[in-house]
Amino acid sequence: MADKKKLFEAIDSVADVISGVNDEVWEYAEVYFAETKSARALIKVAEKFGFETESGIAGIPTAFVSKWGTKGPKIGILAEYDALDALNQKCGVAVREASDGHTESQPGHGCGHNSLGAASLGAAIGLKKYCEENGVDAQIYYFGCPAEENGSGKVFMARDGYFSDMDICITWHPGSTNGVQGHSSLACISVKYKFYGVASHAAAVPYLGRSALDAAELMHMGVNVLREHIIPEARVHYSFLNAGGTAPNVVQDYACTYFFVRAPKVKQALEILERVDRCARGAAEMTGTTVEIIHMDGLADFVPNEPLSKVMEEAMNEVEMPVYTDEEIAMAKAYTDTIPARDLADARRKAAKDAGVDVSHYDNVYLDDLIEPYKHNPDFHQPGSTDVGDVSYCAPTAQFRFATVVIGTPGHSWQMTGQGATSYCHKGVIAASKVLALTALKCIENPQLIEKAKAAYHKDCPEGYICPTAPDFMPDLGQY
Repeated sequence: MADKKKLFEAIDSVADVISGVNDEVWEYAEVYFAETKSARALIKVAEKFGFETESGIAGIPTAFVSKWGTKGPKIGILAEYDALDALNQKCGVAVREASDGHTESQPGHGCGHNSLGAASLGAAIGLKKYCEENGVDAQIYYFGCPAEENGSGKVFMARDGYFSDMDICITWHPGSTNGVQGHSSLACISVKYKFYGVASHAAAVPYLGRSALDAAELMHMGVNVLREHIIPEARVHYSFLNAGGTAPNVVQDYACTYFFVRAPKVKQALEILERVDRCARGAAEMTGTTVEIIHMDGLADFVPNEPLSKVMEEAMNEVEMPVYTDEEIAMAKAYTDTIPARDLADARRKAAKDAGVDVSHYDNVYLDDLIEPYKHNPDFHQPGSTDVGDVSYCAPTAQFRFATVVIGTPGHSWQMTGQGATSYCHKGVIAASKVLALTALKCIENPQLIEKAKAAYHKDCPEGYICPTAPDFMPDLGQY
């Protein structure tokens, strides 16, 4: 049986290392596909503790996998480490202020991915130490996954088969509450439509022109009519990347429009995409123009694995919640005071409802100290999209949230950045490492749990991975 005391001791023994790499990646704050220093920092620590690394996987310089072990179950632990534009913030300062030597317009870790990567690394190291010291067979894969915020790094790794032979994949996300995710996310596919026409003088000889702008506008009209005839849960968004120029007396010979197609299931999104493509071809036909359709990256919906998620919930409840100092509580209160009263009240009501307690529990609680019971609800789709969904189509996958910031902290905010290297964030990171490692160890030492997770995966994903990204599409790394 898993000796969680020994496992937790193994993680505690490297807590300073994990907190250090958390802060190092926080300082680098590199955006999608440019996470060179961040990836190198994580790899350096992994290799120091005996992992072998393959870098530049799936054609992405900042993607990697660090491996240990040659036999036993294959455990995939996912890491992220990309930052967001224009969210630089000084650590531990509860007013809007850029960190030393920077401006607010520079990148910052406004989604906590520095902590995500650090805790996952702590889990991988702690699990390896435990397996070595106790003669447990396991193969640990620490996946460095870049560009979650924009660029969808996991999609290209999934398309190249890096997750397909994992027995389980586990991950987490920093947040303001604690719980295992039992709901899904929306599949999302991006595509560009480039229309080519014939330019002419719009006053003198407009009849000689063929307007690419007319074609793009007709396509938009067609898509707006299409909305009535697709499932109500679907979403189709668009914007102009190029409307043909600024001169109204020219028949525009080029226009480019950019679409997102979202739906609860990736197959649904692909079916709707075909109809959107027809709108583009029809518009080109009507205007005597031509259209180039560029299918780009896409994200599958997240498929929560119920048996694995329940193991993760059990692990969460076996990890002690962090204990905070008076100084940490004071800092947490200062950040809480920056959140608008109505937003804070809504966040506390939701946290209480999810945890099954009265909202009064949170009257003087700034950092969540409860774990909400697991609710398996794959038919509920959060409105956003994530490339963890692509992993979930390749192998049984589970993920959880753990509090590293105060209740009510908005995602993608300066408040999130400012708390990302605090001492109370470090405590959340170490606790998250223990949840990941214990989830993995429970599965390693009880193969029946893995078989149950695989059975659920095959039931939920009978066709395996349906990649929504065009087979020949690769990210244009130069633009990042």
